Amino acid sequence: MDQPLEARFMVNLPTEQEVGHYASFAVVWHDKESFVLDFATVVGPNHPTQDDNGDTFIATPARIVSRVRIPPSQVFEIMKALEQQLSKWEQETGRKPGQQGPATPPGN
Repeated sequence: MDQPLEARFMVNLPTEQEVGHYASFAVVWHDKESFVLDFATVVGPNHPTQDDNGDTFIATPARIVSRVRIPPSQVFEIMKALEQQLSKWEQETGRKPGQQGPATPPGN
């Protein structure tokens, strides 16, 4: 009896996208069909401004550098992959996200 063939994704990254985009923060939201991840970067200094109601606030100008839409079925898989990669990064660097300065090697 023939065994079914193994399925594999053959992912190709266009050369012009190899460098990627730097994003200093992300916003996650959803609609009926998908979850949306907007990756953004700050593009100017904070400054006071007013909203339509006349309330004053500090605005941080930012630009979305990439928007990715994913089906709800992929949200858990992405969360698992991020957790796995974060754990590996913490082990490799001896740091936790948000720590500043050089890492202290584990065990020191």
